[in-house]
Amino acid sequence: MLDRYLTAPYTQLTPRKPGKLRGTRSFRALLVAPLLSAALLAGAAAYATPARQEQAPAQFTNPLLPSGPDPWITQVDGVYYYMHTLGKEIALWRTDNIANLAKAQKTVIWKPPATGPNAHSIWAPELHRLDGTWYLYYSATASGHKDDANRAVFVLENTDPDPTKGTWVDRGRINTAYPGIDGSVFEHGGKRYFVYSPYVGPVSGLAIAEMENPWSLKGPENILTTADQPWEKQGGRAIVEGPEFLAGPKGDLFIVYSASACWSDDYALGLLHAPAGSDPMDAAAWTKSDGSVFHRANGVYATGHNGFFKSPDGKEDWIIYHANPGPGMKCTAKRAPHMQRFGWTADGRPDFGEPAAAGTQLAVPSGSNR
Repeated sequence: MLDRYLTAPYTQLTPRKPGKLRGTRSFRALLVAPLLSAALLAGAAAYATPARQEQAPAQFTNPLLPSGPDPWITQVDGVYYYMHTLGKEIALWRTDNIANLAKAQKTVIWKPPATGPNAHSIWAPELHRLDGTWYLYYSATASGHKDDANRAVFVLENTDPDPTKGTWVDRGRINTAYPGIDGSVFEHGGKRYFVYSPYVGPVSGLAIAEMENPWSLKGPENILTTADQPWEKQGGRAIVEGPEFLAGPKGDLFIVYSASACWSDDYALGLLHAPAGSDPMDAAAWTKSDGSVFHRANGVYATGHNGFFKSPDGKEDWIIYHANPGPGMKCTAKRAPHMQRFGWTADGRPDFGEPAAAGTQLAVPSGSNR
């Protein structure tokens, strides 16, 4: 409307009959003037309004960061809390859009003591929300030692609603029967369970125990499996580690784990399955997949140490894992975090597909802030 008045001939805005309102504006012009003033003021106000913030990305590409071994994501109420192995400390990244992870602020939330059973080699942190309180499980090695016999899983506790704030209290070592790494927790049938990778003789395994509370176990501890297949022995060591529970849509129970040495290009994911209604403590209820279920492809190598999370609207299942961008890169900080959506087969088994090639445009989890 303003354009129409600005482009109208001047004669349309002045009296046409001499002697009437000569030297003044016509009645129509008197009506137009306020409109012009209001429109111009509105335009000026628009220019004075601060620019809108840049819209959050609706897509992302892998890797999420240039480095990030043993990555983990917890998504709560649309907020993503991310972490990975740093070795000498534990930090959290917080963001409401995972595509912005590289821009998210990093908050160091805990540093180990100078000496003691959890003094160094701080690995594989996992953040869990249990009974309204934050618990953080991590692996560590005793001061003065670098061997597997002195590795164990420890837990920190924080009652603040925001895990990047408040005070983290050291709850000490989980009372596992063996030394080991990669502790995780899950709930099933009204009970809470702890799974980890113990060192059992010359090989590593996967073990489970019921929890008395978030920092201690009760009752027996059962070995579910050990590294007994050729694909679990790549790189010169027989290793199964990083167990993560996954509930199937038909009630089946799954534990997804990493196998072979982390320095092998064939570090990959395997699957344990127990039918619906099974007792998770019953080792006989679990059967192992015939070969890996997620492995190197599309220029992505050493795919492993996974975790799972839901999209903010609860409609999608996502996996996060680390991988190398090329062959022969071994077990270093070059391992970077990747994530992608996965689905389910008709019989209710997870279908992870293949790792998405680096640089592939992927949609962010559904329900994310955009």
